[in-house]
Amino acid sequence: MLWTTIWLQLNDRKLLKRINLLIKDSLREPFGGIGKPERLKADLTGYWSRRINDEHRLVYTVAENSLIVVACRYHYEQ
Repeated sequence: MLWTTIWLQLNDRKLLKRINLLIKDSLREPFGGIGKPERLKADLTGYWSRRINDEHRLVYTVAENSLIVVACRYHYEQ
C-alpha cells in the first residue's frame, strides 16, 4: 500500500485525493455514503467496494471498529 501511495502522490494526485475521500467516508459510514457502496458476493463475501472512478475500486472490509482496505487500484475482478 505504501508504494501505491507514493506512486499516486507523484503521478495522480486527483486519484489519491478521491481515494482519501472515500476512505474517510467509509470510516464514517461503512455501508452507505459516496462512491456507490456495493456489497460483494461469491469469493468476496464480507467485502465492500466503492467506485473511485470508472477503472478503479476501493475494496475493504470492516472488522470491529477498523476499516481494512484490501485494494484501491483497478477493478476487484482483476
